[in-house]
Formats: sequence, structure tokens, C-alpha cells
Amino acid sequence: MWEALSEPFRYPRPPAKDAVPGASSAGKRAKSQAKDWQGTLRRIWHYLSRRKGRLSLVMLLVIGSCGLTLLGPYLIGMAIDDYLEGPGGRPWLLFLLGLTSVYVLQSIVGWLQNIWMIQIAQETVLRMRTDLFAQLHRLPIPFFGKNRQGDLMSRMTNDIDSVSSTLNSSAIQLLSSVLMLAGTVVVMLLLSPLLTLLTFLVVPLMAFGMRWITRRTGALFKERQRNLGELNGFVEETLSGQRIIKAFSQEERVIGAFHERNVAIKHSGFWAQTISGFIPKLMNGLNNLSFAIIACVGGILAIRGAITVGVIIVFVEYARQFTRPLNDLANQWNTLLSAIAGAERVFEIVDEEEEDADEHSAVALDDVAGAIVFHEVSFAYETGRNTLKEISFEAKPGETIAIIGPTGAGKTSLIQLLSRFYDTHAGKITLDGQDLRTIRRESLRSHMAFVLQDSFLFEGTIRDNIRYGKLDATDSQVEEAAKLANAHTFIMRLAGGYDRVLVADGSGISQGQRQLLAIARAILADPAILVLDEATSSIDTVSEIKIQEGLKRLMKGRTSFVIAHRLNTIREADRILVLKEGCLVEQGSHDELLGKQGLYSDLYHGQLEQGGGNH
Repeated sequence: MWEALSEPFRYPRPPAKDAVPGASSAGKRAKSQAKDWQGTLRRIWHYLSRRKGRLSLVMLLVIGSCGLTLLGPYLIGMAIDDYLEGPGGRPWLLFLLGLTSVYVLQSIVGWLQNIWMIQIAQETVLRMRTDLFAQLHRLPIPFFGKNRQGDLMSRMTNDIDSVSSTLNSSAIQLLSSVLMLAGTVVVMLLLSPLLTLLTFLVVPLMAFGMRWITRRTGALFKERQRNLGELNGFVEETLSGQRIIKAFSQEERVIGAFHERNVAIKHSGFWAQTISGFIPKLMNGLNNLSFAIIACVGGILAIRGAITVGVIIVFVEYARQFTRPLNDLANQWNTLLSAIAGAERVFEIVDEEEEDADEHSAVALDDVAGAIVFHEVSFAYETGRNTLKEISFEAKPGETIAIIGPTGAGKTSLIQLLSRFYDTHAGKITLDGQDLRTIRRESLRSHMAFVLQDSFLFEGTIRDNIRYGKLDATDSQVEEAAKLANAHTFIMRLAGGYDRVLVADGSGISQGQRQLLAIARAILADPAILVLDEATSSIDTVSEIKIQEGLKRLMKGRTSFVIAHRLNTIREADRILVLKEGCLVEQGSHDELLGKQGLYSDLYHGQLEQGGGNH
């Protein structure tokens, strides 16, 4: 085992398997502060210092508590010496009242400082959690494609909880330990410099032992937090994909993959706790050694009359108080390291590069006609591999623009640029003659509505989910939007109707019904620009006919972009854009493109031969 504890330290780990699809490392961090434990502690202190008044009061209470702790043993020593001196000493009642007052007051002060420190800690953690959650909403869309949701959730919950536990239980103890050390050394020097020097003989051993152990435990606690985040990410992914897992009978493989990650946490946690567990054992052993030295030397000095018995007893208690703060720190070391590791993971996200801020001159749009122009637009997710290449076209106000092409042609990427989830690398996009980059994102998106292939519904009532498109809409407006989307009938058949509570992303209703609610939400938003990304792909043919009627009413007078694989649904579009490998190879109306006998004609007739346009 001792070979395993040598430098550099490595703990046993299970063999790794292929990464889970969608997983990736957090990537390069914007700043290095979060990886520096001293910088991390400074940033935690920055949060704590926002309550300077209450924190100062807690510090005063801690100072008072330390003073009372030092006073108690001194009074006991005085009482013993007074008793040994024989009759004529001070009355015992006086000592009894003094000791009672000291320990009662110490308990009250300790209770108050703990209550106030818990309040400060909870307010600090509240601000950290708020800052982290707000930062997640400032990060660009690509960030969420590189990081697993479960790991982000782990940082929001487990890592911040580690910080909370430490602030609640350890912050006062750390401050008290420093003050107790300083106060105890001063009193010990006043009582007996020789015994103080002998007590200090164990300090280098303590320092060496602490340094040897902590050099090995810091990385282990970071590894444990990282493994916990990976496990949470894996659990979140498997819970979301239960239907696929069961459909392909992959339960055993998933359980095995979970076991590997679970074992990784067990190993990292075992070695972190085991090695850090040496600290209190080391402290107790050195504490006993110090006690033995003081007892032997103090007894000799007392026999020779150099010191009194009361001083020896007091000194032994002070010697224990000298090592007790170090012992307390040792006992809290696991929590402290875990909190630092958790805080580092939180600050890694806080330090992530945010979505590019709007320019200072960016404007908000009041009225939008919906004239959109792409002028030689190019874009790449990865440098050197363009997804879109010099795309140019114009959409006049009120036109319906359909976008088609093979998988990977760049259809969704084009919409991502239009909504400024990404910005162009070359060329520009204008809305009513205004460059999109000079328009505030919030203002731009407030004039747009989206109906995506995978409709997302929040936990809450059906009414609230539809109202998400317009928060101040009345109940009658919500129901009218549902009727236009042909969702009203199925809603009224549900228990509770519009007040039916949906959970787990619309669990309890079909995918087609979820899509109808998303369409109703878009109708209620009353946008100038409408984006439909495979909006009817999950809906049966009968329902699709009804929805197309509602969509026609919705798209009338609005600039609409429709991505569709089933080409029979876009024949009436004003213009059809045909993309292939990131290039705009054809554009025109349905009849014009059929007459060109190009890619669109091949795709259209190919779908007809396969059975009525189902791709």
C-alpha cells in the first residue's frame, strides 16, 4: 500500500470504455483562477464579504468565545493552587460562580455565532447558485452542445452543496482555530516558556505530516467531484433515453456502463477519504506525545518548585487546546477539500466565455416588416469546414420560404444564423435593411416564433405552456390560439382540460399533441417572422391536413421559413431553397424547380415513388 501512496499518486481505476454519445470534456476554460485553490478561496471570500457587518459581528463573537475558552482552564488552575495552599484562600463559591458564568456565556456566544454564520453561509450559497444559473443563460448555444446536462446539474446541486456544508460547519471553526492557536501560545509563554518550547517540538512533525497528506488528497477530491459529475450526466442521459434503451434491449450494457462510473467514484472517494483520514490519527498521536512530554517535564519542575501543580494542569489543558485547533482542521479537511473542488467546478462555468454582447450601438426593433436578405453568407462550426458557403437570397415581407435538402445540407444552420444563435463568419444578414448584428438579440427574437421538430413543454398546465408565447395573454386568447392550431378538441378531452398539468416534457400526451401545443404557442406569440423546423414531422396525415389549414392562417402576412423533408407540404411556398453540402444550388417556386429538372425534381419524384412524400 505504501508504494501506492508514493509520489506521484495513482489509485486503481476500472478500464475505460468508449465515451457515451454526446459526452465531451468541459473544454478550455476562459480563466485559470478557478483551477487555483488560493484564487478559489479568494473568490469565496468575495461572496462572504458582501455581508461585512454581520460577518464582523460573528468574528467578534468568535474572539469572545476563544477568550472564554482560554479563561476556563486558567480559573481551574487557580482553584487547584488555592486549594493546595490550604485554608485562607479565596472562597470556593467564587470559583464555582466564575466557572459557571464562563461556560454558560461561552455556550450562548457559540450558539449565536453558529446561527448568524449559517445565515451568512446560506445567503452566500444563494448568491453563488443565482450567479451560476444566470451565467448558464448568458452562455452561447454551442456551450450546451459540448457539455452534458447532467454534469451541469451536478455543478448546480452537488458542488454548491459541498460549499454550503463547509461554510455552515467549517468557516467558524477555521477562524476559531487561528485565534485559539494565537491566544494559547501567548498564555503558554506567560506560564512557562520551557514547557511551551517542549510543546512546539511536535509542530514540525504536524506540519510535515499535513503537507505530505494534503499534497495527495487535493487531486483526489477533484477527481471524485469530476467522477460524480460524469455519473450524473450518464444517469440524466439514460433516463431521457429509456424508450430507446428498452426498444433495443440495451439494459444490461447501460447497467454495466453505470457500474464502471459508479466504481470510479468508489475508488476516488475511497482513496481521498482514506488518505485524508490519516490526518486526525496523526494529530491524535502527536497530541498524546505532547501530553506525555509536558507531564514528565512538568512533574519534574513541580517537584523542584519551579512551577505549581495548578500551572501543570492548566498547561496540559492549554497544550491540548493548542493541538485541538489543528485536530479540528484535520477533521474538517475532507469537507474543506471537497468544497474547494466543488467551488472550482462552479467557477469554471462562471468563467466560461459568454455569448458575445450586443454592440453598444445595437438597437431594438419596434415594428418589423419581415424583409430578410442573406448576402454571401458563410458559416462553419469548426474552423476550415464550412457548413454554409456564400448563401445569397431575399425573402420579401409576408413570403413563405421553404428550405429543403439532404441531411447535413445546412438547413437548420441557416435558421440558427437567422435567429442569431450563431453569427456569420462571412457575409451578412439584414432584416428590413438592418444588419442583424446591429440589432439586440432579445429584440430580434421577440419578433420571431419557432416550432421545432422536437417540441419542448415545461412542467405546468397546458394553458401556461401555450401562454409561454405571450405571457400577458388572456385565457380566451390562449383558447383561440389552440383552436387555430386544431389543439382545442383534444385538450378538452383531457382530464382538467387547459388546466391539465404536464410533467416530464409533456409526459402523458402524444408527440403529435405536443407538437400541436407548440404550434398554438407560436400562434399566440403573433410574430413577424415564423420558423417551422419539421413542424409536422411527428403528426399523422389526418392531423397534418388540419394543421396546415391553421398554419396557412398563421403564415398569412408573415415572413415564414419552413424546413421540411416531406416535399408535398411546401408546394405552395413562394420560394423554395434547395441546399446541398452547404451550397444553395437551386431556388424558385415548386413549378419552376420541377421545370429545371434538377435536384429538387429528383427529390420530389423520388418521394412520390416511395409512397406519397414520406421521406
